Amino acid sequence: MQFLGTLISFVAALAILVVVHESGHYLAARWVGVKVLRFSVGFGQPLLIKRWGADATEWSIGAIPLGGYVKMLDEREAPVAEHELGRAFNRQTVWARMIIVVAGPVANLLLAVLLYWGVFLHGVPAIKPILAEPLLQTAAAMASLHDGDEITAIDDQPVRSWADVNWALLRDVSEKTQVVVKLDGGGTRILDVTGASLGDGKVEIATQLGLKLFEPAIPAVVGKVLEVGAAQRSGLRVGDEILQVNQHAVTQWADFVSWVRNHAGQTLVVTVMRGSQQIDLNLTPESVTEAGAVVGKIGAGPDVDAAVFKDMMTTLDYSVGGALQEGFAKTWQMSIFSLQMMGRMITGEVSWHNLSGPLTIADYAGQSARNGWMSFVGFLALVSISLGVLNLLPIPLLDGGHLMYYIVEAVKGSPVSDRIMELGQRFGMAALFTMMVFAFYNDITRLLGSQ
Repeated sequence: MQFLGTLISFVAALAILVVVHESGHYLAARWVGVKVLRFSVGFGQPLLIKRWGADATEWSIGAIPLGGYVKMLDEREAPVAEHELGRAFNRQTVWARMIIVVAGPVANLLLAVLLYWGVFLHGVPAIKPILAEPLLQTAAAMASLHDGDEITAIDDQPVRSWADVNWALLRDVSEKTQVVVKLDGGGTRILDVTGASLGDGKVEIATQLGLKLFEPAIPAVVGKVLEVGAAQRSGLRVGDEILQVNQHAVTQWADFVSWVRNHAGQTLVVTVMRGSQQIDLNLTPESVTEAGAVVGKIGAGPDVDAAVFKDMMTTLDYSVGGALQEGFAKTWQMSIFSLQMMGRMITGEVSWHNLSGPLTIADYAGQSARNGWMSFVGFLALVSISLGVLNLLPIPLLDGGHLMYYIVEAVKGSPVSDRIMELGQRFGMAALFTMMVFAFYNDITRLLGSQ
């Protein structure tokens, strides 16, 4: 059932992104007067075709749902009637052709703005950036940060949530050696970030620096057990108090979670108090992959009083205009960050293991959908940005590659030669194939690691 949900979420996300992207090309083509012959969602043999509109455009759904295309009237592909020559793509000015090719990626970026606008307008629940006592000998400890400190700004950029803290550090860590951390009481601390690295993305920058989110002490009492999971199979019940794991005392829920996460696939002897009876249970955490690391999960949660976390939570509210401004800002930030990450992969500063393919994207689509509509919308915005930015790269076969050719044509006053275009096409195919191989390899590695 979970697989079906993941598949539906992935196909829905892909369909939305492809329709928006190709609609950008389609609307731009119509705007400059080019005749559109076919609008297809998916490649390969058409499963469904319907002709509609003054130009009898074919609206098609292809058998391979991994993209789409807009086919335009073009003398280079088929003879064109004399009365329609003015509507052929190849007869348009270089500026008109630029508009058409860039419109697809721009449509994806505008979609991200609108999606983020909706998320911010709704109000974003967030965790306040209140710190726990940092680990000894870490950058956070050496900066004299302590339990209960609340971060309000990093390098004069206000932060309102723990997610803001992670984003600010992610932005600065490869460009600076120190960041200035402002605290709720008005004090400042200098945090040395030279020990942090983007690496393969498995460990958060904040964690590398010793920054830990404050967690209220929660009693080690089971409050919920999923119908299907390791906890249910072990016989763990709601109300059980966890006393020991492998004969080591457990005093709070965080202790139990640590045992579970660090012993994926290994059988633990869990001692619980059930009423007045002490019972030993054999519990084997399931292996799952989080941020590239294999951790244990059992499908159980603590008995928590909501009031315990009330002071840790906040809601980031925005006006209509403020939400739209944040939508543009978030899209811009993520676009720049995507470009920086691609550049750092090329230079080796960031591992290629961060590159994700369709299998990982499908997994994230399913996870975000299960977490609620806001999570799915945020996921959709992020992938839309990635699609827009990727397509603007100056790689032949992508929209950015065509744009590069047209810019050269505009500068030199004549089209790029067929020989150069042929060489560019070979390079583009090689580059994209290499990226696909890395992406699929990473996908398969993650999947095998989660088994």
